Amino acid sequence: METDAAVVQRQTGFGDATGCTTMSAERMRFAAGTDISPLLQGLPDDACQVPHWGYVLEGAIEVRYTDDSEEVDEAGDLFYWPPGHTAAVEEETEIVLFSPQAEHREVFEHMRSKLDD
Repeated sequence: METDAAVVQRQTGFGDATGCTTMSAERMRFAAGTDISPLLQGLPDDACQVPHWGYVLEGAIEVRYTDDSEEVDEAGDLFYWPPGHTAAVEEETEIVLFSPQAEHREVFEHMRSKLDD
């Protein structure tokens, strides 16, 4: 919906939060050429198994799924990433991400341990 005073962006069928508890929000900026795949190695299917909902503020992010499908979300896009994904960017990119808090914290801890190796 768009009027002189407001623009509303709506997306239906935007993922399922059943079974999720407390959610967290993150604002993330990725440098050009970032690929998080190496940091996810060792997780089931070497991928993030947490669902995410979000918005691309700037740039574009390529999401690869364990079923070999891919998508590119660009500035202005709302997105839902189901479990079983990894991501990379070619250009500097900034996103806002909403995720189940406890599950995503476990992924962050795994990624942090990979950085310490």
